[in-house]
Amino acid sequence: MKTVLQSPVDPEFVQDPYPFYHSARAHGNLVYWEDYRKVAAVSHRAVQALLKDRRFGREVPDEFQRPAAAHLAPWLNVEAHSLLEAEPPRHTRLRALVMRAFTSRGIAALEPSVLDLCNTLIDRFPSDPFDLLDAYCTQIPVITICRLLGVPEQQSPDLLRWSHAMVAMYQASRTRQTEDEAATAAQEFTAFLSDYIEKRRSDPQDDLITRLIEAEEEGEKLSRDELVATCILLLNAGHEATVHSLGNGVKTLLQLGLDPRNCDIDELVEEILRYDPPLHMFTRYAYEDVEIYGHRFKRGDEVALLLGAANRDPSVWNEPDVFDPTRPVVTNTSFGGGLHFCVGAPLARLEMRLALKVLFQRCPNIRLSAEPNYSNTYHFRGLTRLVVQA
Repeated sequence: MKTVLQSPVDPEFVQDPYPFYHSARAHGNLVYWEDYRKVAAVSHRAVQALLKDRRFGREVPDEFQRPAAAHLAPWLNVEAHSLLEAEPPRHTRLRALVMRAFTSRGIAALEPSVLDLCNTLIDRFPSDPFDLLDAYCTQIPVITICRLLGVPEQQSPDLLRWSHAMVAMYQASRTRQTEDEAATAAQEFTAFLSDYIEKRRSDPQDDLITRLIEAEEEGEKLSRDELVATCILLLNAGHEATVHSLGNGVKTLLQLGLDPRNCDIDELVEEILRYDPPLHMFTRYAYEDVEIYGHRFKRGDEVALLLGAANRDPSVWNEPDVFDPTRPVVTNTSFGGGLHFCVGAPLARLEMRLALKVLFQRCPNIRLSAEPNYSNTYHFRGLTRLVVQA
């Protein structure tokens, strides 16, 4: 297996990781990424296979778990009860309960609300250049999640602050300050949601928190810790991914001079997700000794699945570095796969379809006012700002 070197905080890599992915993929399905000290899957074939291989999973095998740092206890407690970090049978129970509350019909019913939100936000656009991320891309998913959960929209600044602090724990640029801020955010987020959940127990409403409280599967309900962790996951994962997907997509469209009004909106959304996805790495642990693509994994070995690399694999997509919204849709890896396929994928696609359609209908002359730059936040991929003139 080829060993590759690439710092995930190198400025050139932060702005454009795709040349590294292509060079790594030239060595086969798997490489050893020295900077992360783990094997990385870089081809579409390998990433898809490992996403669905039940011999790998998200939970650390018991004998490889290490004592947790005391200062991270609030953040780790949320992670311990998260659907994203669970494997069967715990994952099976949690996901079944969540899916009973998070239905496709419920998501579709949000369309009028999201449309109204998009138009309201655009009505507030200033005449001078402004940051579209703050004014539009961020507001749509966070306010929609507030409405879905049933928490006050005026709470959204706190939710954003907590979300950013907790998600930063997965970034390559993580520091002790990052950890302290994440622990504080987790503590404050948990306290807020715990209080709100108790209010909904005594005063049920037509919202997701109430449906999660009421959801049952074979006589079991979500515990308080599971309820809190699920709400946090829905906000953190759903909000972060949609913000970056919208921002990256609008940036690409404006740089290339493409008009979404001339595109099939569903094909456009899939191409945005393929071309420049919001999440570039998803890790899993081997649960048994297993040989795959010529490498022998031992129980406890961690493998990095490079979703961004898989989405640019030339064996699957012709000219993968070309943004082409008319290309036939092939399943990309941007929402993961297997048991951990993103629960919020239908909501993210709905938000993207509506947000892009309304933005370019209402602002047909929108243009960039400053060169966009990506944030030093790998393994997430998103812009620092997106300054435009509408």
